[in-house]
Amino acid sequence: MSLDKNLWAALSFALAAFLSGCGMQGAPQPPSLKLPEPVTDLAARRAGSQVTLTWTQPKKNTDKLLLKGNVVVRLCRGSDVANASCLSAGDFAPGAKAAFTDVLPPELAAGSPRPLRYFVELRNRNGRSAGPSNSAVVLAGDAPAPVAGLAAEERKVGVVLHWANSEAAGQDGYAIRLHRKLLTPPAAKAKPGPLAPQVEPLERTLLVDPCQPEARTGLCHALDKSIRFGQSYEYRAQRVARVTVEGKTLELDGALSAPVRIEAADIFPPEAPTALAAVATIGENGPEAAVTATAIDLSWQPVADPALAGYIVYRREGDGAWQRCSPDAPLVPPAFHDMQVQPGHTYRYAVSAVGQNGHESPRSVEAEETVPNP
Repeated sequence: MSLDKNLWAALSFALAAFLSGCGMQGAPQPPSLKLPEPVTDLAARRAGSQVTLTWTQPKKNTDKLLLKGNVVVRLCRGSDVANASCLSAGDFAPGAKAAFTDVLPPELAAGSPRPLRYFVELRNRNGRSAGPSNSAVVLAGDAPAPVAGLAAEERKVGVVLHWANSEAAGQDGYAIRLHRKLLTPPAAKAKPGPLAPQVEPLERTLLVDPCQPEARTGLCHALDKSIRFGQSYEYRAQRVARVTVEGKTLELDGALSAPVRIEAADIFPPEAPTALAAVATIGENGPEAAVTATAIDLSWQPVADPALAGYIVYRREGDGAWQRCSPDAPLVPPAFHDMQVQPGHTYRYAVSAVGQNGHESPRSVEAEETVPNP
């Protein structure tokens, strides 16, 4: 009988342990759906009738496990998620920088500007998704007319760009975005340091206010002051409609114009000197000298030009020919002491400025002075 009791006790203990172990496992978990994580950085940019979308493919699924193989992407557009129409955008690798260009249908490329939202949706092999991405908004509607007749002209202050006034109603109220590309990049990177020259960017953009046509030519114009002489550039232009939607400014770009190229050669002289003054002086050549020295002192306003090399002084008597009276090397200070003069004679002077490129400015306004007789 005791044996039966011992056997019964052992069986009871084993049964309790079995039941206790089953309770510790908890409720069964559903199998993983392997849903790719939604995209969070979708961006959209419209130019003409094309919308370029860019985003980063996720690397993991919603279970935080690494994705294996390409992921199918659907592109959706509409006023919101509920009213969006979708199409296949292909498949992309996990972690890839993805891009897709959508061509707007005629009904979305016409009419007044209005918001159009884009989403992307990533699907697993069973066609299921964890939800749409963030929305990226562009403007649907008529794109601005292309810029025609773009031309570039070099000036001392920079590059002046001209283009034709649009004949389409309301097109002149659009801003203009200029795209500049540097065609002569530096051969090697500059060494870092406080005195190292600033590296010029390979590409730059400039947003210009709506057209104010020139009275003489009727053309629109803009000035790019940031060019560097000795470089070659390419310019393209496009009209930009800017509309505020829900407190945010959205832009609708027109198509890019045909490119125009220009070589920015330093062919410009400095400005002519101003405020030239001439004063005759008479003095002795020493405290006991019997011969007096005569001269004419010249001074003028300095020319503010970082590429200035110096000045040249010219002199003539009456209506005679101009002759250079300063040394062969350009004068650095804005002054000159002319001792090659005679008492009782009247002289006329003019001064020019010379750039480091060797180009000489027009001469200044003349200054006249008579050397008195001793």
